Amino acid sequence: MRAILPRLRRTGLVLAASVVAFASVARAEDPPQPRSEAAAPAGQKGGRAGNAQGATQAAPSAGEPHRLPPDTTTKQTLELPGRTLNFAATAGSIRVFDGKGEPLADIAYTSYQLDGADRATRPVTFLFNGGPGASSAWLQFGAAGPWRLPLDGDALSPSASPEVKPNAETWLDFTDLVFIDPVSTGYSRFIASGDDARKSFYSVDGDVNAIALVIRRWLEKHDRLTSPKYVAGESYGGIRGPKVVRQLQLQHGVGVKGLILVSPLLDFREFTGTSLLQYVATLPSYVAVAREAKGPIKRADLADVEAYARGEFLADLVKGEADKEATNRLADKVAALTGIDQAVSRRLAGRFDVGEFRREFDRKNGKVTGRYDASVRGFDPYPDSSSSRFGDPSGDALQAPLTSAAVDVLSRKLNWKPDGSYEVLNGTVEGHWDFGRGINPPQSVSELRQILATDAKLNVLVAHGLFDLATPYFGTKRVLDQLPAFVTQRVKFVVYPGGHMFYSQGGSRQAFRSEVEALIRE
Repeated sequence: MRAILPRLRRTGLVLAASVVAFASVARAEDPPQPRSEAAAPAGQKGGRAGNAQGATQAAPSAGEPHRLPPDTTTKQTLELPGRTLNFAATAGSIRVFDGKGEPLADIAYTSYQLDGADRATRPVTFLFNGGPGASSAWLQFGAAGPWRLPLDGDALSPSASPEVKPNAETWLDFTDLVFIDPVSTGYSRFIASGDDARKSFYSVDGDVNAIALVIRRWLEKHDRLTSPKYVAGESYGGIRGPKVVRQLQLQHGVGVKGLILVSPLLDFREFTGTSLLQYVATLPSYVAVAREAKGPIKRADLADVEAYARGEFLADLVKGEADKEATNRLADKVAALTGIDQAVSRRLAGRFDVGEFRREFDRKNGKVTGRYDASVRGFDPYPDSSSSRFGDPSGDALQAPLTSAAVDVLSRKLNWKPDGSYEVLNGTVEGHWDFGRGINPPQSVSELRQILATDAKLNVLVAHGLFDLATPYFGTKRVLDQLPAFVTQRVKFVVYPGGHMFYSQGGSRQAFRSEVEALIRE
């Protein structure tokens, strides 16, 4: 999960998800070489592997109170229906240096490598979430990792048990997994102090450069440079993903065979200011929520709405509110499709931003919908207020159990015990993020075109949830429809019942895993 967007647009789009040029880390991949193993930066050459009963750890170096513990590796066995997986789990970090060889940050990762596989041919997938400010816990414990935390139904509660279960839908059967936590998420942290260090990572380009660097360093450290490589990003990971692949291609000499984008945002411009496309993007998801309330639906059940959104709806939007006939026609149609009161729809000219829809859809019962999953309802804490003062019942409830689950797995199962707090979702990062200035909001469509043009063997899988109002599926569909014809056979678009974390639903998680496996085994 999770992306938290800046205040770029009226819809208040928030994603479950770099330096100005990351110039200070331009040569971070070539830090000064240590003279002994004991002095090696954490995550590069330091640390010793242990066993499942408890890997040994050396004490952090004196004078480096912020340093993470050395890597630990434990042997694990996962009993699943019809199969048993034996694998090595490593929790650790990779240190990033500036151009002068001074340490900037330790980037934490968790990797899972299947026993007995040929490293030269065994695929490896690097996964990160979004935000910016989200750890990789959402993908690790919701979708792809060896253990899963239930994220739906009765488990959707802050007081839910954080106990993880073996994940029958883990991707480990067909790819090794490396989950990356960008700086200030998970246990990743700055070593250097001051604003310059923060600015080196809290920006679109600097963030991308740091993640690409960590991927290359992990490949070198684990002798995996010849392995088939894949990259998976969720939410703001849609901005990161294509840019990271491009950076790997051009700056690190690393080719990527496949890119997996989960509930991605590819272009901020669609949700900026007065863009009419924001209403086109969200309408099918609004209607999906209304129809799901009457019974299970699939994307095919929304074909009429998609046709209306890109046709008559858009045409009436463009005519503007000065055209009363078009405006009333549009407003009445939206009211009929969503079930929202016609008078409310006319007052808003049929133009519902996400916050307005979430409050108006079930207002008669004093409830609001989720933003990450609008099929989830929660009580409005201020139902009589003239302003919107509610959280997200589909997202807020997950942070406590997910944080506890991540800490428990790292400390108890993997025997990696950093000091300090684990940040599953760090709002401070988004608040200080440099999204760039000027008339061009961040987008990764340019890099997506470039990586597909550069490598004719690269394939892309894009997956969304029907009820996601943070990154609506139809907005991504519109972007992908604009790609040149030569990529159409290499970009697959799938939509499942569910929200931003559609993988919380069993059927959607199983179907998505099958698509990922097909991509990697291709």
